[in-house]
Amino acid sequence: MAGARWVQVRRSGAYLLVSLLTGVVTVLALPLFLVPRLARWWADRHRNRAGRLLGTPDPGRSGTGRSLLWLPVNAVTGLVFGLVALLCLGNVVVAAIATPLWWAFTPPERPRLFVDVPVPGWGTALTLGPLQILLLAALAYLTFPPVARAHARICLMVLATSTAEQLAERVAVLTRTRADVLDAHGAELRRIERDLHDGTQARLVAIAMRLAVARQALSDTPRDEQLLEDLLREAHEGTEAAMTELRAVIQSVYPPILADRGLAGALTAVTAQCGVPTRLDAGDLDDVPAAVETVVYFAVAEALTNAAKHSRATTAGVRVHRNADVVSVVITDDGVGGADDRRGTGLAGIRRRVLALDGTIDVDSPPGGPTTITLELPCGS
Repeated sequence: MAGARWVQVRRSGAYLLVSLLTGVVTVLALPLFLVPRLARWWADRHRNRAGRLLGTPDPGRSGTGRSLLWLPVNAVTGLVFGLVALLCLGNVVVAAIATPLWWAFTPPERPRLFVDVPVPGWGTALTLGPLQILLLAALAYLTFPPVARAHARICLMVLATSTAEQLAERVAVLTRTRADVLDAHGAELRRIERDLHDGTQARLVAIAMRLAVARQALSDTPRDEQLLEDLLREAHEGTEAAMTELRAVIQSVYPPILADRGLAGALTAVTAQCGVPTRLDAGDLDDVPAAVETVVYFAVAEALTNAAKHSRATTAGVRVHRNADVVSVVITDDGVGGADDRRGTGLAGIRRRVLALDGTIDVDSPPGGPTTITLELPCGS
């Protein structure tokens, strides 16, 4: 317990010292932070720091008004709370230097302990030095964590979004995702129409023409058996190709394997066919809505395809679990990383599908790897 407490003290001390630094930066660069974009960026950094210290989820982005309000609050609280840590730690350093090295300073510049007590000899150094360190360490042990938490709570309180702001943000997100869904839906319809028109329909027309020629040939005399055989063979091959294309179109809309095997079985087939050795961990998913099944299936298939083609990965993993009314999917690979859905890759399609169902997606793919894609999809009634 004591070890964990000291870890907390160190984290809290570092948090307070950084708060002191950011308070000074806020004062010095105040004109720059009056720019709304920079103010929101500065506020978001503090929100994330405070959230990590308190162990709360990522609170999202700050509004412009609250970000500007945070500037004077941060200047005051950062300086006040941070000075507590700086004075405490600074005097510990002074005592640590004064105790063994007091003799190295000439009399006018001899170090002082307890703010104003000079150190004239070894007796004072060996008595007051360790005592100052002990008292300040006890003070840090008792005060750093609550002081740091107090600063973090003030930060989150000032930057907390109101109900109206949350509603406005939610409407903006839904508006954006609705537009993405409409675009994706339109693109999907155009793709299906193009596949049917240019592929399947063209093959069926060719089959009809060959059958018409074969019919005409049957009525002619003498009959050309080789011509009839070639026409019927081409018609048969065209029929099989048309059925294959129809199955591909149906597969792209709703994979039949989901209806046949369920989500766990479909993912087993996807991971087994992946070019990278993939481990699947699928928990008890119960009944998952068809729309969620489709998104999870395509997301896993696309992510594993990317891993096999681009990441130079040697292993991959898929973990799918359900917690109450949320399906969580974590897809990992040990490749070179650098995946970015902003470059129009298949990850952008995954993001659109996930957001369309009011889900969340996080892509963590630093250069050098590994890559972790985390999805959360609501599946409640």
